Amino acid sequence: MLALQYIRAHKDTLLKGLEKRGFKTPEVIDQIILLDQERRSKQTELDAHLATSNQMAKEVGTLFKSGEIEKANELKEKSAASKGHTKKLQEELQETTQRLFELRTLVPNQPHESVPAGSTEEDNEEIFRAGSIPELDGEALPHWELASKYDLIDFELGTKITGAGFPVYKGKGARLQRGLINYFLDRNTAAGYKEIQVPHLVNEASGFGTGQLPDKEGQMYHVQNDNLYLIPTAEVPLTNLYRNSLLNEADLPIAMTGYTPCFRREAGSYGAHVRGLNRLHQFDKVEIVRIEEPKNAMAALEGMVVHVKSILNELELPYRILRLCGGDLGFTAALTYDFEVYSTAQKRWLEISSVSTFDSFQAERLQLRYKDKEGKKQSVHTLNGSSLALPRVLAGLLENCQTPEGVKVPKALVPFTGFDRIQ
Repeated sequence: MLALQYIRAHKDTLLKGLEKRGFKTPEVIDQIILLDQERRSKQTELDAHLATSNQMAKEVGTLFKSGEIEKANELKEKSAASKGHTKKLQEELQETTQRLFELRTLVPNQPHESVPAGSTEEDNEEIFRAGSIPELDGEALPHWELASKYDLIDFELGTKITGAGFPVYKGKGARLQRGLINYFLDRNTAAGYKEIQVPHLVNEASGFGTGQLPDKEGQMYHVQNDNLYLIPTAEVPLTNLYRNSLLNEADLPIAMTGYTPCFRREAGSYGAHVRGLNRLHQFDKVEIVRIEEPKNAMAALEGMVVHVKSILNELELPYRILRLCGGDLGFTAALTYDFEVYSTAQKRWLEISSVSTFDSFQAERLQLRYKDKEGKKQSVHTLNGSSLALPRVLAGLLENCQTPEGVKVPKALVPFTGFDRIQ
């Protein structure tokens, strides 16, 4: 959520940025500014009224002490009558504040100046590419056929147990999953990220804090009886560890990593592009999250990009990095880099990671601050990235590393899997 002082002071810049996103209700910004003026005016009026009421109460006490009973009772009646007006002002202020809050939740984050304009994924900007796309022979198979051939993943059994999008991993498929998780966690902790295990369900306040609610409510699984949500990513519980917190400057930066299953309804997803592991309702992911001083946030973002690149280089996968355009940017993100691995058998790019900075947008919703060296409260910047999401990494490994003799496991993974080939 954007800070009110930012909206007031940078209206033109904000509107220009929101135009990159294709934000369709720019008039909301004027409504927020006017409503904020009304709120501040009501607060001033209430403060003045309360000051007058307090002064009257003191005068009543003084008059009683001096024996001026009649005057004291008259003033006391006047003071009692003013309480009704106080309550009315407080209710009006509360109503205005709530309306203002609701309007602010409709406004997405201000895109970083480097975000390109555009409305679809075709407008995303490729900024980096690495790895060689292997030339597969005519017998090459897509990952879902390889998974069946080597008895790694059973999609039909998952459908039987739960439904489409809930695969069952078996044998070397399960060991490869576990090996990838451990490999990612070890690489992240070696880079300075503290490993944390978190709950897989969160409350409504946590969903709001990181921006999943109300924006993505329809994409989350909801446990109605308890009003809890299954997490779509470890970003939600990890970042919410610091909701309603006041940190010290010495506490920063905070770097965390965690493995969780992730749950996404992906409502409306169908067709060939969601076959196999391309899009699931439940999948495993290792996440990295950072909380930074604003002055260090962009350097931290670049460091996260370099870190994910190093992992993909070790996995020997062909990949590229895209800077997302305004129209493809998530509601809470100020700048996002998408990593995509090339699926040689499918002849298409598959997103495997998003690394984003949210500036102070999440921190404002989380009420997360820090004290600088002068003792002033400042907003932090939050960042997160997939490091990495497993399904499409596994799909890329199976498809790109297949040979007539089986699927070759990258050297970096062998110590984690215990085997170097699937056959």
